[in-house]
Amino acid sequence: MEMIHKIGRRKTAVARVYVTEGNGNITINKRDLSNYFPTATLQYKVKQPFALTNNEENFDVKVNVYGGGITGQAEAVRLALSRALCELDAENRLVLKPEGLLTRDPRMVERKKFGQKKARKKFQFSKR
Repeated sequence: MEMIHKIGRRKTAVARVYVTEGNGNITINKRDLSNYFPTATLQYKVKQPFALTNNEENFDVKVNVYGGGITGQAEAVRLALSRALCELDAENRLVLKPEGLLTRDPRMVERKKFGQKKARKKFQFSKR
């Protein structure tokens, strides 16, 4: 098996994932998974595609991720890993699709408008 390269995005976070055969090592920006994502929730999000397809110990993953916050980065990595697993085996798509792991979340931050304080918030109105 050669190296598989996939990209995942969430908000402003972009994750580039390189999957090779190995024994389950996940490296993110040259740091270990537990070191980069300290909370158990974020680690679970990253490992979720492997857990659903029963591939926890079969592949080594190298990730370059930038932009956004840590939650957006974790979900970007999850999308990229799901896409990579679908390329490896078409059967994985049947497992990952119903869980919503192959759907790119389109929600982005709404831009600030001129003459307003934020995107929707206005300056305080004074009648007199």
